[in-house]
Parts: sequence; C-alpha cells; structure tokens
Amino acid sequence: MYTMNALQTENLSKQYRSGAFKKYNIPALDKVSLEVGEGEIFGLLGPNGAGKTTFIKIMLSIVHATSGKAEIFGQSIKIRSVRELCGYLPENHRYPQFLHGLDTLLFFGRLNGLSESELRPRAQTLLETVGLVQWAKVKTKKYSKGMLQRLGLAQALMNNPKLLFLDEPTDGVDPVGRKEIRDLLIGLKSQGTTIFLNSHLLSEVELISDRVAILNKGKVIRTGTVAEITSQKLSYTIQLSSHLPLALEERFKSSLPAFSYTDNRLDISLNDKTDLNPVIDALRTAGIGIDGMTQQKASLEDYFIKLVQGENNK
Repeated sequence: MYTMNALQTENLSKQYRSGAFKKYNIPALDKVSLEVGEGEIFGLLGPNGAGKTTFIKIMLSIVHATSGKAEIFGQSIKIRSVRELCGYLPENHRYPQFLHGLDTLLFFGRLNGLSESELRPRAQTLLETVGLVQWAKVKTKKYSKGMLQRLGLAQALMNNPKLLFLDEPTDGVDPVGRKEIRDLLIGLKSQGTTIFLNSHLLSEVELISDRVAILNKGKVIRTGTVAEITSQKLSYTIQLSSHLPLALEERFKSSLPAFSYTDNRLDISLNDKTDLNPVIDALRTAGIGIDGMTQQKASLEDYFIKLVQGENNK
C-alpha cells in the first residue's frame, strides 16, 4: 500500500547574508534531502547552530530557502493552504503575559480560523491533555518554564494538525512531565499525526522516534532508525551458564579484536559476523551452556557525540 510522504525535501539550501554590504554568504543548510513518512515520529538532531531550527522555519515559510525543493503531503510549501495542515511549537516561544492560559489558546485558535462554537471545547480538552486545567484562569506570567512548554504544545495542537513541528518540546519540563509529553506524542502518532521534532535531549528522542537524521554544519551526515544507528553490529554480550576455562579465555583474548570476561559474562567484538559461529562452537565443545546472547548497543547520545566530533575533526 502506497503511503504519501508527509514531508520531503530535495537539495534544500539556505544561505544568510552578512558583513558590510552583505557580501558574505553564511551557509545554514547545505543540500538537505529528507523524507518523512506519514504517521512517523522523526527526530532531527544536531549541535547548536547545525541548522535544525532554520529547516523547520523553511518548511513553514517563516524564512525562505536559497535553493532546493520542499513539499508537505505532496504539495509545495509555497502553497498557503498547506500550512493549515501544520502545528508548530517554537523553541523560545513567548505569550502575552496578561492573558490566562485558556485565553491564550482561544487567541491562537482564532488565528487558526477555528469557529467560536469549537474554540472553547477544543481549548478545554487540550488544557486537560497537557495537565493545565487548574491553571486555565491563571495569567501566563505566573507560569513556570515547564508549564509554558505544556501550554505551547496545546497551542500547537489547536488546529488538530496532520503534521506537528516541535522545536525542543520538553525543554524545561520535569521528568514526570517529559514522560507525559512522550505518551501524548505516541498517542498522536497512533491517531495518524506525523511528528517532526528537534531536541537536544537525545534520550527522549531515542525513546519515541521511528527514525532520526543527524545534522551538522548544515549537512545531513546520517539518517536511519534508532536501532540501525545505535546497534554495534559486530559486538555481542554472551551470558554463560558456567565458568569459562582459563585456556579458552586465553584463546579468545588472542583471537578476538576485543574481549572481556566477568562473572560468567562474555563481551566480544568480531571482525566479521561469521566469526561468531566458531566462538559458540568452542563454548559448546567445552561443555559451557549459553543462557543468553544480545547484540551490544550504544546510546544515541554516545553515537551522536562520536559522529559529530569525528566530522568536526576532519
């Protein structure tokens, strides 16, 4: 069954002009090509200044690309009606401090073109969803940063978007609040909403994203599922049912690229996947049972740091 891409870019580039007479080009994005499937949670990762926020602003026509092509649900982002399908939570959003939480949502709902009959029920439902019902009649100047993030998320959902752009959605939110936001995003995905998020909290992205892209200096340097990116394909942990004989331990040390053994746990690295079979055969020949075997994984944060540092050292 064919599924339309919710978002697609091809060689998307953005250069800012700087200096006297604006004679210098400062690249923000460099030929970025991405595809985000409908109903997917997609994370865009990168260090500060990598171009993540610029990418979202281009997709929403807040700024314009220097070159390249971008589409939302198969239509050019230049078509105004396309933006009606989107919700957006900016990173450093600001709301009028004299407005209550409820009034803020009503205000943004009217900007989104919602009718008066659907405005208030929608706003009340979203305040309940993000845990701000008791603060509905409190002015936003008294909100904490985490509460403002929750209100911002509710604002981004007022028009019931098909594509939700979130820039640092859990910034300033406590661990319980982050869990609630993760659950909310997973629930939105189950209803068919596509979610595109930027976040520096890589552990959060790792928990909910179907796929991620890593952006550095305006360029995409890796795209894939979290499992593809974090799995260390030739490293394994083998839990043994009995003690490893010293002779076999010495044999593994001399023949494997990496080896460690502690408390009946064997951690190994291989040159080739087929090298795993001789290891298992040797254990069985020695009469040692295998209670379990897992492929080792690095955290997304560990992989991200290693990859970006490697790129920056080139």
